[in-house]
Amino acid sequence: MLGLLKKHFGYDAFRPLQQEIVEHCVSGKDALVLMPTGGEKSLRFQLPAFAFDGLTVVISPLIALMKDQVDALRANGIAAAYLNSTLPPSEVVKVEALAVAGKLKLLNLAPERLAIPGVRQFLQTLRI
Repeated sequence: MLGLLKKHFGYDAFRPLQQEIVEHCVSGKDALVLMPTGGEKSLRFQLPAFAFDGLTVVISPLIALMKDQVDALRANGIAAAYLNSTLPPSEVVKVEALAVAGKLKLLNLAPERLAIPGVRQFLQTLRI
């Protein structure tokens, strides 16, 4: 995992408990992680995405945080996007096309997207 951390995020070492949490998740186990602001919690679900093939879908209720996380991933050269109520329909179509083409590694979704008819069916067509 340390190699993936360095390659994709540029860090030489994990912060306390990060490696244990990531390895726990990669082994297929569930985790509930409660940490203070600034604890780089997002790394705990972003890094495991690189241990598997296909797309990782992240459900995130905070639109501003979602955008910040995707912007940071893109700045590191990671193919990421988000779908939420701020996007015009034309942009939603573009993001969905990228997902279908297998050109995204992480896709952040607002929870309310799952209530839109067809979204769950669309997700079922993807390699997640």
